[in-house]
Amino acid sequence: MLSALKALNRLREGNRRFASDTGGRGASASQERRDALVTGQSPFAIILGCSDSRAPAEIIFDQGLGDLFVIRVAGNIVAPSQIGSIEFAAERFGTRLVVVLGHSRCGAVLATLEELERPTENRSPNLRSIVDRIRPAVETLVAVRPRQNPHALLRHAVRANIRASVDRLRRGSQVIEQLIQHDGLLVVGAEYSLETGIVDFFDDPPEAAQHAVANESHSTRA
Repeated sequence: MLSALKALNRLREGNRRFASDTGGRGASASQERRDALVTGQSPFAIILGCSDSRAPAEIIFDQGLGDLFVIRVAGNIVAPSQIGSIEFAAERFGTRLVVVLGHSRCGAVLATLEELERPTENRSPNLRSIVDRIRPAVETLVAVRPRQNPHALLRHAVRANIRASVDRLRRGSQVIEQLIQHDGLLVVGAEYSLETGIVDFFDDPPEAAQHAVANESHSTRA
């Protein structure tokens, strides 16, 4: 089982390869690799990402078959089915890193900002369920920054939505809370830049995780 810190470093290294156009996933998608995964899997990270076609986690982290357990939904929102999927992977496979991966220019976040400005009566209830889950993360932001440039407002709203999803995962599941407290599970937020290809892991891990990171770094140096 890969520790959360080592899994995070592996994602960072993969993204550096992708952003510098030096990656290559051929071996990790070969027939030999497919054969090895027939009877089981051991993904080293769980990614809750957006469904946007420009932000596929396996590609932007330069990973292959069996490496990532990926859940994708518009706006990287947290609903019961997403929580259940994360619980399943963390318990079944022992995966110890969860990343909520948003991205710049997120259409679902933009649609929510537009809805706050001009409510749409004929929006389908299914689409509204997505907007309604993003709304609490951004409506305070709109109230505090009423005259902000729309592009800047969207940037702030994307990060606010990521942080809200991280918080819901950390506090909205007894299973996940127990894994965080006792089994080294780490839930962090990150934003993928469509413009640069770089993933920014901007959400600081909780205090307990920081101690674990420091201890592991010390033992590595020793």
